[in-house]
Amino acid sequence: MSILLSLLAAASYGLGDFNGGIFSRRGGAWAVSLVAQLSGTALVLVLVAFDGGSPTAADFAWAVLAGVGNGFGTAFLYRGLSSGRMGVVAPVSGVGAVLVPVVVGVLTGERPGALVWVGVLLALPAIWLVSREPLAEPLIEPLPGPTESPGSGIVDGVLAGLGFGALFASLAQVPAEAGFLPLALNQLIAGGAIIVVALTLRQDWVPRNRYALGGAISGALGALATGLFLVATHHGYLTVAAVITSLYPAFTVLLAATVLREHVHRTQAVGLALCAGAVVLVAAG
Repeated sequence: MSILLSLLAAASYGLGDFNGGIFSRRGGAWAVSLVAQLSGTALVLVLVAFDGGSPTAADFAWAVLAGVGNGFGTAFLYRGLSSGRMGVVAPVSGVGAVLVPVVVGVLTGERPGALVWVGVLLALPAIWLVSREPLAEPLIEPLPGPTESPGSGIVDGVLAGLGFGALFASLAQVPAEAGFLPLALNQLIAGGAIIVVALTLRQDWVPRNRYALGGAISGALGALATGLFLVATHHGYLTVAAVITSLYPAFTVLLAATVLREHVHRTQAVGLALCAGAVVLVAAG
């Protein structure tokens, strides 16, 4: 059950990123990401009406930490993508998003089997290769100013990975009986974090055209994915759920290839094959 839910979460994240990338080209990355977080909050609040749960102060604290990680991860990912360093930022952030929850899982006493660990180790190069796109066009129009160095792309990728890793690791600490209210708080805090980073970097985060509203679709998909991941951690190891969910770039690449007819590079094809192998090994373990 945990693996199935994590795969569905990865597919939802991948579809959300695909949609967000398209609308960001005309709606602005910061505006689209903000609309996504706010729409995700509204969607989860609808679920809260049916399952309010019994969250504690600790659950809300974990949700706030998850929201900060979510917002900062999204902000630095988009900053890196907007600078034209997609081939550096995306794979670094993907691997970082796996390592943080895996370390937390081990430190909190999780002991997956040998095959699972082989799958985890296989997932790391899989995420790197499937996200890596040499000589790629930036996901959104580059920000004005001097060209960023590859080193700055690595910094953005590391910060984004730490943010997403904190999101996964923190949400996993919220028990099932807490319901969906902590998840809604996570989405709302993430929106605030995006505004803070945008203001710090002097970027326009205000939605100004209809294309920015396309972020609402990504928000719904992202909230669904985060909810699926949260439930997945209730049915299995954080280590396993985080690794499978972090394979979401594979779904984005497949969508780009099938819908936009984008070319799948040889390294990406190898990464997709490794992703499939990682899922099989984790499931078998």
